[in-house]
Amino acid sequence: MMSDDISCTYIFSMNHIFGPVNSRRLGRSLGVDLFQDKICTLNCIYCEIGPTVLLTCDRAEYAPIQKIKEEIDAYCLDQDRVEELDFITVTASGEPTLHVDFGQILAHLKKTVAKPIAVLTNGTTLISDQVRQEISQADVVIPSLDSALPKGFRKIDRPAACVELDQVIKGLISFSRSYTGKIWLEILFAQGINDTAQEVEALRQVVKKIDLDRIQLNTVARPPLESFARPLNKQRMTAIAQQFQEDTPSCPVDLLAFQASQDDEPEDPKKFFFNLDRAMDKKAFTVKLIEMLQRRPCTAADINRTFHLGGAEKVEFLLNALVQDGRIQKRVHEDRVYYQ
Repeated sequence: MMSDDISCTYIFSMNHIFGPVNSRRLGRSLGVDLFQDKICTLNCIYCEIGPTVLLTCDRAEYAPIQKIKEEIDAYCLDQDRVEELDFITVTASGEPTLHVDFGQILAHLKKTVAKPIAVLTNGTTLISDQVRQEISQADVVIPSLDSALPKGFRKIDRPAACVELDQVIKGLISFSRSYTGKIWLEILFAQGINDTAQEVEALRQVVKKIDLDRIQLNTVARPPLESFARPLNKQRMTAIAQQFQEDTPSCPVDLLAFQASQDDEPEDPKKFFFNLDRAMDKKAFTVKLIEMLQRRPCTAADINRTFHLGGAEKVEFLLNALVQDGRIQKRVHEDRVYYQ
C-alpha cells in the first residue's frame, strides 16, 4: 500500500500525527497514522516500512482512539498552521481500515479540521459494507491493486490467508459504484514480478470495471522490504501507462516513479519540496531526523532539503556519527545511499 508519494519533510510529530509532508499528489498534507506497529492484511515485498508485525483481517482498537483524537485536537489549536494545509491524509503503518474506530476518527477529522481528507488503503477491506460506509466520509480514497492474477498477487503482496483476490476486486468495483468522492487507484510494479504482458492485461481488464478518477502507476522507488523487489525503468513504465490511457481516455494516468537512467533529466527538488528555514540545534535536529527516518528511508539530499544544512556532504558528516552510534543505518538501493 505504502507508496513513494511523500517526500521527507517533517515539522511536527507525535505518536499518530506527523507532518506536514509534501505529497506529489496531495500537496501540503498532515498525516494521521492510526498504528504504532505495522498491522496489515498484506506483507508486500516492496514495503519501505518493514515486515508486517501482525498479518490479519481482524479489526480492533490497535491504538487508543482517545489518544488519536487528542493529538488531532492539539494540532488544530494553531489555526494558522491548519490553514497552510491542503489535505489531511489518514494512513497507517499498515492498513488503516483495520482500526475498529476508523469511521469515528474520520468523523472527528471532518468535524475538527476544515480541510479535505484523503485515505491511503490497500483496498483489501472494501468488501465489507461497514468499511465502505466509513471510508465514504473521505474526500479522496487512494486504494491499491498490484495484480489481478492470484499468483502475481501472492508474489508481490503476500496477503493474509483471509484475503481473497476475487473478493478484493469485487469490493473495489462495488465501492467505486456507490462512492461520491474521488478514487485514485495506485498500481505498483516490480520488475519480473507483476510487469509481464499477462499481468498488465489482467489489470487493464479489471480497471475497466472500476469507476476511477485517476490511475497512478508506481514502482519500487525507495529501499524495499525484499532486495529482489526491483523498479521498472522509465521506458517500461511509460509503455504501461500508455496502455491504461488507451483503455480509459477520460481518466488521467500518472507516473509516480520509475528507475532513473543517466539520460533522464534530473528532478527539480523545488517541484515537490517546500522551504522550511527553521533554527534548530543539534539535539532537536537528531530527534526530528529519527522521527522522519522511522517512517521511511531518506537520502542525504532529502534530509538537506528539509533542514537546509548547507548541502548533502554536510548532512552525511552529521549522519555518519549517528550511524556509528547505531542510531540509524545506511542502505544502498539503486546506487543511492538511504538512511533509515
